[in-house]
Amino acid sequence: MSEKFGAAVIGYGGMGGWHARQLKTMEEFELCGIYDIDPERSAAAEAAGIHAYASMQQLLADPQVRLVTIAIPNDQHKDVSIAAMQAGKNVICEKPVALSSDELQEMIKVAKACKVLFTVHQNRRWDEDYLTIKKIYEEGRLGRVFKIESRVHGSRGIPTDWRNQKKNGGGMVLDWGVHLLDQMLMMVKEPVVSVYADLDNVTNEEVDDGFKAIIHFAPKVAGDPPLSCHVEVGTSNFINLPRWYMLGENGSAVIEDWKLNGKIVMVSDWEKRDAVPVVTAAGLTKTMAPRTEETIQEYPLPEVHSDVRDFYRNVMQAVEGKAEQIVKHHEILRSMRLMEAILRSAETGEAVHWII
Repeated sequence: MSEKFGAAVIGYGGMGGWHARQLKTMEEFELCGIYDIDPERSAAAEAAGIHAYASMQQLLADPQVRLVTIAIPNDQHKDVSIAAMQAGKNVICEKPVALSSDELQEMIKVAKACKVLFTVHQNRRWDEDYLTIKKIYEEGRLGRVFKIESRVHGSRGIPTDWRNQKKNGGGMVLDWGVHLLDQMLMMVKEPVVSVYADLDNVTNEEVDDGFKAIIHFAPKVAGDPPLSCHVEVGTSNFINLPRWYMLGENGSAVIEDWKLNGKIVMVSDWEKRDAVPVVTAAGLTKTMAPRTEETIQEYPLPEVHSDVRDFYRNVMQAVEGKAEQIVKHHEILRSMRLMEAILRSAETGEAVHWII
């Protein structure tokens, strides 16, 4: 038996293929093989030099497989994850891990009963745009932050596969919202006190093809107003708005895209408040006039680098008792409950008030 950590992937579509390729680049792991219900996908794996199991049962019976990554449609996550855990395998499940918090709690219960590791592939915790804005926030460079905007925009509509089917767990809240909400909850540690949301159905009526959510977090300091966070996903946007926009009392930060185009602008002189009025077609405005150049200073974004394969390394170390699991059950459950609150708010047209 190989001394490497044996892993296998169930589902060899877009993300399953990505997982397989990542594992093949890691010297700590041995990719034992994949299983896919579609014979054409199994043939594609074999053509890429990857063993394809004849059945899921054959994969789960392989003693060399210590870790199973599940990358299949959302509605199948629970049953397949439970089957793998009951076979004694440690499990990484693609996001969203389940269709409800009740399903997730059932999966967590099975993991504890079987004494195996169970986690979710929240890979966008390693996105460098997110790590950069998180660093700015945590360092307090902007002073008290009062607003954070996080968004992703596309212009091709919702994918035309299972992601546009409600029965399969489709929709952008579950597809991209799960990433953006997880990032926000990992950056802002204070409790959520309310959320108000609106869903888009531009290209698809069955599930949302975009959404906007305003989340209020409890203030860090008693007496301060709540931190307002705007989370948005759009799939019919032909002009993209910034990936991140953060406002603090002492300045602002913007990250335009995943390529980390952006900047920080901060006040350098609080005493000079005079402004040159802006002349519009209908009159003057001094309130909206920009600050003069001598009162502000522009800074580059800090450099933050990451390796998404550290997620897999952490899973291996956690299984061996050498590290704490990074993506924890209570974090996943919190994100799931926030997504449920977003869907409930959109359905009722009212804010959902509670603390998580």
